[in-house]
Parts: sequence; C-alpha cells; structure tokens
Amino acid sequence: MKKVIAFAGSNSRASINKKLAEYAAKQLQDVEVTVLDLNDFELPLYGIDIENKDGIPQAAHTFLEYIKQADGIVLSLAEHNGAYATVFKNLFDWMSRIDGKLWSNVPMLLMAASPGGRGGATVLDIAKGRFPYMGGAVVATFSLPNFNTNFSAEGIKDETLAAAFNEALELFEEAVKKQ
Repeated sequence: MKKVIAFAGSNSRASINKKLAEYAAKQLQDVEVTVLDLNDFELPLYGIDIENKDGIPQAAHTFLEYIKQADGIVLSLAEHNGAYATVFKNLFDWMSRIDGKLWSNVPMLLMAASPGGRGGATVLDIAKGRFPYMGGAVVATFSLPNFNTNFSAEGIKDETLAAAFNEALELFEEAVKKQ
C-alpha cells in the first residue's frame, strides 16, 4: 500500500492549515496516511554555529526519513507576513543541511489556507518557486481563502473551491499511484 504523509507548515495547535491537510488526507483512497505535527519535532533555531558545535538534531533526521519513505506528501503552508511560518522554515533549513534535495522527488499536494481573501497565495507562490530546486515534485496546488467562511468539519463549502480542491486531489492521487 502506498504511504502518504500529511502535515501543516505551522505549529499552532488550532492551525487552519493542519485542518486542511488532515481533511485532504482523509479524502485519499487506498493509501496509508501518517499525519505529522511539527510540534513533535522540536528544533533549535538553525545556525551554522549550532550545527558546527552540536551537529544536526535527530528531529530533522527523523522528519526527513518520513519524507524519504513516503510515496506522497500533503503539505498545507501557513503564511506569516507573506512567507513560511518560522517553525516550517526552520525545519526546512535543518533538513536541507542533510539533503539538498530533501523532498526526494516525492509527489506533493501543496496547499495553503488563510482567514483572508488571498488564501495564502504568497507563501504558495514562494514554495512553488523554491521546492523544485530542492527535489520537490509539486503535482497539484490548492489555495483556500476565507477559511472560516469556506470550510467546515464536512469540508469545503464553496462549490467552485470544492471542485478545484477535488481536481488537485485527483492529480495528486494519480501521481502517488505511479510512484
């Protein structure tokens, strides 16, 4: 059975991006899903002095191993001031010190959600531009604006957004099957 990891680029316990990633993971068919929480991978703030003194923390190695063992990645990025949340950027930086192609060409469904009208579009654009250089195989993207209006426990309320989500999910599932 194919293995998929799902996580949010956030450490908020009430993260809307975690809710979106978990929702997407639950929609996947015939795969084994592991939902990861960045709070379980505590890391010091990346710095070359820390790396030279103490090496790369085990938590970065462990997270990277989840990526390398996966057949698919569902990632929903939080946007903080138009960029990655610090907790995600820090993990990303540590893992890149282990393997510059850290995403390992694993098919990725890349998403973002926000309470505002742009749906994390800026961070999504940053990731779509950067991840391919780091071994990222972004096969589908989805942006969910106005999260509190457009999302409920049952799913995405807006029909147009729901259709876009389903299309992205289908593209991702097809890529995972080929992995």
